[in-house]
Amino acid sequence: MSAPGHLDPRLLRGFVAVAEELHFTRAAARLYVAQQALSRDIRRLERELGADLFVRSTRRVTLSADGERLLPYARRVLAARDELLAEFGEARPLLVDLNSPGLVTGRRVLHRARELALEYELMARFESGLAYAAAGVLAGRLDASFGRFAGLDPVLRAQLDQQLVRYEPMAVVLPEDHRLAALPEVPLAALARESVYAGAGNPRTPEWTDLARRLFEGRGIGIAPPAPLAVGDEEFQRLIARTRTPVLAVVDFPALPRTVVRPLVGPVPLSPVSLVWRRGLTHPGFNALRRAAAQLAEEEGWLRRPVGGWIPDSDSVIVSVHK
Repeated sequence: MSAPGHLDPRLLRGFVAVAEELHFTRAAARLYVAQQALSRDIRRLERELGADLFVRSTRRVTLSADGERLLPYARRVLAARDELLAEFGEARPLLVDLNSPGLVTGRRVLHRARELALEYELMARFESGLAYAAAGVLAGRLDASFGRFAGLDPVLRAQLDQQLVRYEPMAVVLPEDHRLAALPEVPLAALARESVYAGAGNPRTPEWTDLARRLFEGRGIGIAPPAPLAVGDEEFQRLIARTRTPVLAVVDFPALPRTVVRPLVGPVPLSPVSLVWRRGLTHPGFNALRRAAAQLAEEEGWLRRPVGGWIPDSDSVIVSVHK
């Protein structure tokens, strides 16, 4: 491997993506570039270094010995460059997944963070579930997300960090003429023999379905079978009207026409919401995001659990380990 005079950071970033994915198509998708452009960049990098970095066959791509040698250096160079740009105010936008447009916790944290870091761009994304967003966080397509950390696969959790933001009281969304709609609060016992929709079958939100399963267990409440994925308020409202199935939600879930949102009690079930990010993330906007989460949790009492409030045992363990 010869000594290069100058290396374009884009070439190193492309190399790292292919080295981690071992697949040019997936690496190109991760970087939002055409596969042909990525292949050209890799060939250019190999020419500049005077080394073959990958062993290619019709079935697989693997790192060569020189590629293995380059990888740790490339990662350190890119990390140092990102840190340098962040320190001197040239940081790229921080991409923050808020799950869904109508949910309050992540949106309020993001708005406060923008007030704390006026010189940086913090941009919202909506990936509809932490499990789905976590893959984007690890791939570098997102920087952070919000959701139930304990509901993630342990392999994902091992590569992520979290900051508990809120114990969010849970609720149920009901058609306005449902038998329980007139109650100001709905006891869990009143849902016995009901089937409640909790995202079963939705690959973006398995952590929410798992939370529902743990809450309903032993209470005679069923989880409604998978339904077509409803994107947007209008489609969601239409689905409720057609199935007339109660929907598990949180108390801040936006009210839709011809539906009501009722808090659940007896006990008050809580959805632990964490700010989640990939380990090693450095960005001045991210520091503001963490400060905003801590400020709001303190001001709003988001981490105060009501007497008898319920969360799964698994969540208590995960939160205590990652504090």
